[in-house]
Amino acid sequence: MPATTRPAGGLAALTAGLTLMTGLTLTACDTTTTATPDATATITTTAPPEATAPPCRTAALTWTLSLLDGDGAGQGDGRSGARLTAVNKGSGACLFAGYPDLTIHNGKADGIEGTGAGRPAAVALPGRAAVTVDLRYTRRGTPGAGTWCVRQHEAAVTAPHDTEGTVVPVTDAHGKPAVLDACGETIAMAPPHRTGAGT
Repeated sequence: MPATTRPAGGLAALTAGLTLMTGLTLTACDTTTTATPDATATITTTAPPEATAPPCRTAALTWTLSLLDGDGAGQGDGRSGARLTAVNKGSGACLFAGYPDLTIHNGKADGIEGTGAGRPAAVALPGRAAVTVDLRYTRRGTPGAGTWCVRQHEAAVTAPHDTEGTVVPVTDAHGKPAVLDACGETIAMAPPHRTGAGT
């Protein structure tokens, strides 16, 4: 059977054609993989200034402790109410993150401490803004009040995460000096909340 012979020129032409196609394919790949400007854009988010503010310090706040409705009588559950308020004295913002420490002493003996449930959200306080903590306690003379009682015209308070406290006088709902007369081991504290600008 005679051998088949293929011209060398045909093989060269075939190789050249494959090379040309490969080159075109690579060129086409280069044009389709170019990134668009949108794909490489960087998105930047900025947190509000209050979110990165330093913690509120006791000395940087103006504190008041007011009894409600003449020592909070008539709340409907046999407990009385009071309100602890702190105003940011500065022009810059601070974070009030947690419950303040609140203690009412009878000299160096009996004392009642404020306690709150859970972990409250941090409250951002711009300059001159106020934060309020509502208080509930059992007043002396209330049925079931017991004998562990304090009667005091001032309380010791400390801002959350601070170590330096201050003494806050007790006033009535009209700002006049008053006495807090409470029984039991604790005063219930509601979560702190913003109450607008101070004076």
